[in-house]
Amino acid sequence: MAQAVNLTRVDTIYKGIGDWEGKPVTKLRFVFALAPEAVTFVAAEDSGIKSVKDVKGKVINLGDPGSGNRINALQVFKEVGLEPGKDFRGEGLKPADAPHTLQDGRIDGFFYTLGHPNGNIKEATAGKRKCRIVPITGMDNLLKECPYYSKTTIDMSQYPDASNAADGSVETIGMLATFVTSADTPDDIVYAITKEVVENLDEFKKLHPALESITKESLLEGRTAPFHPGAEKYFKEAGLLK
Repeated sequence: MAQAVNLTRVDTIYKGIGDWEGKPVTKLRFVFALAPEAVTFVAAEDSGIKSVKDVKGKVINLGDPGSGNRINALQVFKEVGLEPGKDFRGEGLKPADAPHTLQDGRIDGFFYTLGHPNGNIKEATAGKRKCRIVPITGMDNLLKECPYYSKTTIDMSQYPDASNAADGSVETIGMLATFVTSADTPDDIVYAITKEVVENLDEFKKLHPALESITKESLLEGRTAPFHPGAEKYFKEAGLLK
């Protein structure tokens, strides 16, 4: 088992927090960090949503249960004192279903934590129903409580059809995506994967525009679970980890 997940989800899964209360996955192991991801809130222009606080009485997709998207969205709404089921209706659609559901008028907006540019966001903002990327600001307490978050911006030149594309950039919060695996994954396999990525980093970065900012040093950032021994062994041999 190996997959990329954002820091929020690694932290909550490993420690057994939130949706993972009472069922921590203590065998989760860190391999390396990937690209920054931004908590992204897309809303239909006709919904009147211009800020996170404008969702009262609306229908918002938070993400499927247990997902990093949902955890991030709930943390954002908690910060502004809003609760799904009380202040607005929260849906649990998968990210791939959110854009066309928004365009069909069945939801007013959706959350998605991801690296930009992204096809789902392009689909949502390029449809007949005009949509915007909503800023996520006023998160100072959340940033203090959850240090894996940091302030970031979304470059709106990547979404020229969004109704607020002329803004240039939109403020939000974000974190690193990380590549993780199980403690049961053989050391030699994880070692080989890590070595292949590091020693062919320029080629790896071409796989997606969001990976362009990765450096050999940044691969070690944002660890919220123990190192997998295979990854740790390679990084030490490469002189990247003491």
